[in-house]
Amino acid sequence: MMRVMLFYPLLFGVIGRYLLPLIATTNNFNITANADFIVTALTLMSPAAFGALIGFSILDDRDDHIIDSIKVTPLTFNQFMSFRLIVVWLFTFVACIFTMWFSGIGNILWKDIVVISFLASLGTPMTGLLINIFAQNKIEGFAIMKLLGTIVILPVIALFFTDAKELFFAIFPSFWPAKMISSVIWGDAKVFLNYNLYFGIGLAYVIVANILIYIKFIRKVAE
Repeated sequence: MMRVMLFYPLLFGVIGRYLLPLIATTNNFNITANADFIVTALTLMSPAAFGALIGFSILDDRDDHIIDSIKVTPLTFNQFMSFRLIVVWLFTFVACIFTMWFSGIGNILWKDIVVISFLASLGTPMTGLLINIFAQNKIEGFAIMKLLGTIVILPVIALFFTDAKELFFAIFPSFWPAKMISSVIWGDAKVFLNYNLYFGIGLAYVIVANILIYIKFIRKVAE
């Protein structure tokens, strides 16, 4: 799983830096005019992919009764899960930074890359926990993972809107970093809110959502 995690950001970065310019040259595609769509799609793939990986890893632990074994050890279940989720969050955080930087699309400043990546990576634990809340096994988990793929697609659609209609997509955690990307590339005048509001509201929303989903997950596992 760790090897796969290391491969994903490199893949997304290579697509942005080399494959897309090649496609643009051969098909008269304007990367600059679609920079926010491209950066959003590439960046948000990492939280979705890593979330699916940790989700299936936890499903494996449940199938092998490792979680049941943890309950009778000095290591508490919360400590065990916190370590797993923090590690995968850190991987995602670094992956998002690398993808945005290496792709070189949109001329985004380093400080914005770090801030946006921080917010985007917080969606990873949510994806992994949601898979385990709704799935009892890996077959169900695969179906849930496909459904959660809309979390990546819908915020990209939200970039077409620059008025209050965009808030229809605000329920999706990845909406907030997506709009931050649009804001830094095109300026606050091209979005409904502004960069700071997208970050502040998005951060509060994602933190609360993570806490509530984790509580639901704990209740599910304790059944």
